[in-house]
Amino acid sequence: MKVLIEKIIGWFYFPIFRKFIPYDTFKYAVCGGGNMVLDILLYFLLYNFIFDKQNLDLGFVTISPHIAAFLTVFPITFLTGFWLNNGVVFKGSPMKNSTKFSRYLLVVLTSLLINYWGLKFFVDYLHFYPTPSKFLVTIICTLVSYLSQRHFTFRHYERSEFSEK
Repeated sequence: MKVLIEKIIGWFYFPIFRKFIPYDTFKYAVCGGGNMVLDILLYFLLYNFIFDKQNLDLGFVTISPHIAAFLTVFPITFLTGFWLNNGVVFKGSPMKNSTKFSRYLLVVLTSLLINYWGLKFFVDYLHFYPTPSKFLVTIICTLVSYLSQRHFTFRHYERSEFSEK
């Protein structure tokens, strides 16, 4: 499956992209974008149809439907994100999978904190609108995440065939 995904990505790596975006960055964007679409789609389905916009009463705690959907989707997209990054984007790193997994979790948790504190900063302190703030924070998180995954989580990975060597 990983080979098929990489072949499909390579097919869409048109010459115009090659001028501006290294192949590994392109793969990261496509895999991350695909995982984000999966995240949003699952969230939408769970929130609207599984939790039916109703609180989830577990007996000892009640969870709002948007948080229940988030808590259900997060482990799924966390695992698919790791699988895509480990097997498609940054394949060939000689580190043990358990080490890469722990580092990946650390980077994801860092991104969650950047999201939270970034939104608090832009919306609550600078009084920017929430949607443009979220867009700006997402750009910051994407850059931090890519650099962290490339140079920390999956360092020493095999460069891809289109990458600069």
